[in-house]
Formats: sequence, C-alpha cells, structure tokens
Amino acid sequence: MPGLDLRRLAAHLGTGPLSGELIPGGRSNLTYRVTDGTRRWVLRRPPLGHVLATAHDMAREHRVIAALADTAVPVPRVELLCTDTDVLGAPFYLMEEVPGVALRHRDQCPWLTPDHARALSHRLVDVLADLHAVDPAEVGLGDFGRPEGFLRRQVARWGKQLDASRSRELPGIDELRDRLAGTVPVTRRTAVVHGDYRLDNVLVTRDPLDISAVLDWEMATLGDPLADLGLLCVYWNGTGAGDDPITGTVPSLPGFADSDGLIHRYAERSGADVGDLGWYTAFGYFKLAVILEGIHFRYTRGQTVGAGFDTIGQLTLPLVRRGLAASAGER
Repeated sequence: MPGLDLRRLAAHLGTGPLSGELIPGGRSNLTYRVTDGTRRWVLRRPPLGHVLATAHDMAREHRVIAALADTAVPVPRVELLCTDTDVLGAPFYLMEEVPGVALRHRDQCPWLTPDHARALSHRLVDVLADLHAVDPAEVGLGDFGRPEGFLRRQVARWGKQLDASRSRELPGIDELRDRLAGTVPVTRRTAVVHGDYRLDNVLVTRDPLDISAVLDWEMATLGDPLADLGLLCVYWNGTGAGDDPITGTVPSLPGFADSDGLIHRYAERSGADVGDLGWYTAFGYFKLAVILEGIHFRYTRGQTVGAGFDTIGQLTLPLVRRGLAASAGER
C-alpha cells in the first residue's frame, strides 16, 4: 500500500501481522486505519512527495493533540510518535480510533434534522471557542509558536508556498497577496490556532449528537484566533457552487446556521471583537487557494494517493476571486 509498509510497521510496533486501509477524504497528510486483529489505530503521515518546508510536521501535530488531552477540546488519545524515516519513509504517529464520522456530503446526513443541524452549528463554534480559551502555557504549549507578527508571517509564508507550487498562470492571486500584506490588522489576543478548522475536520457522533474529536492539527500554532474563524467561514461558504466540494454541501442543509450566525455565536461565546473579520476571511481564501494549488501541483506529478484529485486545480481561481471580493469589503 503506497505510504504504508505494514510489514515494517508491524516490526517497529512489535505486533503480529497488520492490515490497513487508507481513510479517504484527506487532501494533504495521509491517514490510515490499522489493526492487528485485536487493537485498532489511526496512523498519520505526510504525503508522498513535494512536501513543502514547515508543512506536514508530524511531531508538532502529535504534540498539540497530546497537550490538549485534558482540556475541553475533544481530541483522540495519541499512542506513539515515530521520527525514524526508515520505518515508513517519513515520520508518523499513531492515535486511538475515535467513534464518529467526518460529515463531507449531504448523502451522509439523512438523519440530520434541522434541530440537529442547528445544534451542530453551535457545537462546532463552541469547540473552536473552547480551543481559543486554552491557556497555551498551562498545557505546555507556551513555546509552540511566535504570536508576535503572526499575521504578517502567515501572509509571507503562504506566499512562499504559492511560489513553491507554481506551475501555471493564476490571475489575481498575486494581487490578493499584496492586498493582504498591505492591510494586516492588529492582533488583539493570542491563542492556540488550529489552522484548518472546519466541519469535516471533526468527528460527529449521532447518539448523542456531539463532536467526539477535532482532527488534522498539522497547521496548529500560536497566533490570532480570528484566523480560524475567518477560515471556517471560507469553508462554510465555499465557492458558491451548488455541488461545491469545499463545503461538501452539508452546511446548506436545513437548520444549519449561515456564516453570519457562526460569527455571532463565536463573538457571543468568546467575547471577541470580530469587526475586522473581512481581512481574515480574505486571508482564508488566499490560504486555501494556495493549499489546493499545492495539491494540484502534486497531482500533476503523480504524487497523490486516492481519488478526487483531478478536479482540485479547478477550485483555485474561484477562491482567489472570492478572496479579492472579501478584501474589498464585498459580501
């Protein structure tokens, strides 16, 4: 199996023969379900090729999940971190398998009533507010990032990632980067930032309805928490297409709050001033456009695993256009 040598993994863990399968849906790090017939784990590792500098850091992802274990933020229990690249060709970590499902498509949700959808909207925002309420120093994450200058570094970082993934003309994306760089807002507070918070990066249980785990912490750091809220709104609204793969169309089901409702709930729950959120939303569109362009870059070079990568590149320019509109104050 690409990216997962079960024989070497079994030898490293000291178990009997293992079986495993790729968990579909991810577009960046690779996630597998692994079992020895008795125990079950989830394994995370970087993609197979074109790993951008500072991205896909398994040790950071492992560290933040372990640090949040005793907080109000639901996370899986981490089992093992392996930095020996002789095992799987890249660092990886194992965590417990948590009940629940990542909701990516409407056809997963026939049981989701409008009341369920409304409650899930609120729970999604409340978990984000709980994350941002965690004192980094109290959970051993006081040195997890450099919050001073975070937003400026983020614009520069994703600009560099864009340059590292360029393979075609992308009208408007450099204009968007320049606008963001020239209008960086003042950060009012610092928190643990997830970096990719959205509905399909959490696991949802049906009975009782809840969020059992927040996943995919590869971009977590210390910084401005409004970056998470702006990106959540980007994922919530997507490109506006009826079959939008950015949202998976789940938030369009009856009962889900709109993005204004999410923002209001977050402001109410956290006490944060969300007056500058337009910049953060525009940055979210830029960041997501760069991420998808990096995935498109890997796809064109045969370095992706799984289905659904062939159309990823079509999403970059619609996101750029929405980012430009957000940066200009348009709805």
